[in-house]
Amino acid sequence: PAMIFIIVLFVVPLIEIIVISFTEPTVSLANYREFFATKLYSRVLFNTVTTSFLVTVICLILAYPLAYVIVRFGGKLAMLLLLVVAMSFWTSFLVRTYAWLVILGSKGPVVKFLSWLGFDPTPQVLYNQFASTLGIVHILIPYMVMSIYAIMRKIDPSHLRAAASLGAPPFTAFRTVFFPLSLPGVVNGCTLVFIICLGFYVTPVLLGGPTDQMIAGLIGEQIEELLEWGFASAMAVVLLVTTMVLLWIYNRFVGLEKLWG
Repeated sequence: PAMIFIIVLFVVPLIEIIVISFTEPTVSLANYREFFATKLYSRVLFNTVTTSFLVTVICLILAYPLAYVIVRFGGKLAMLLLLVVAMSFWTSFLVRTYAWLVILGSKGPVVKFLSWLGFDPTPQVLYNQFASTLGIVHILIPYMVMSIYAIMRKIDPSHLRAAASLGAPPFTAFRTVFFPLSLPGVVNGCTLVFIICLGFYVTPVLLGGPTDQMIAGLIGEQIEELLEWGFASAMAVVLLVTTMVLLWIYNRFVGLEKLWG
């Protein structure tokens, strides 16, 4: 039953998309040639990859210290921080995206704060790459936190005590013992966040500007406005291949079975 479920709902639609990419409007490679020959689409693909990389780096910088505090201090503080992280999973990402529209809007608290600081006119903080990246980071950072936390909590605290007993200062013990042992969590989190970000659609469309478009938004535009099913399917296949290559690299050096710690 599980295999039937996967085949009917995942494999069959995927095969159909691949077939459409080669057969609409005629049987040829025209859709793929158009994609790689047009600078606009190549730029959107490049923007998608660079945005995903930027989001991954920001999530890592913010999530690693948070996961470290949760593991090292424990107790009520850890429970509170884990609850805050988990609450993000309980809230629709669409709701969180619309919340950023209000926060960064012309009458939102950010613009009012900038105006209070003396900015006149106030900088544009909505409908640009800053707003789009901020919204995506907010949605994806819990994945990074939980991936790193899952590995950190398995690190035996006696390793750090052993390093301290041998004369290592706290930072040296962290740098030479704790951090290397937590690297699998870093790799897991970065892979997960990067791949999910590649396919983001709603948040970049609502918060970003026309020049900050990602490939998923372009696919939606081709289907909803231009009815270019073949070309949209070709772009989806390109995105799928990019994702599969990344997963293959991860599986080659780390192993997919370790993705969730």
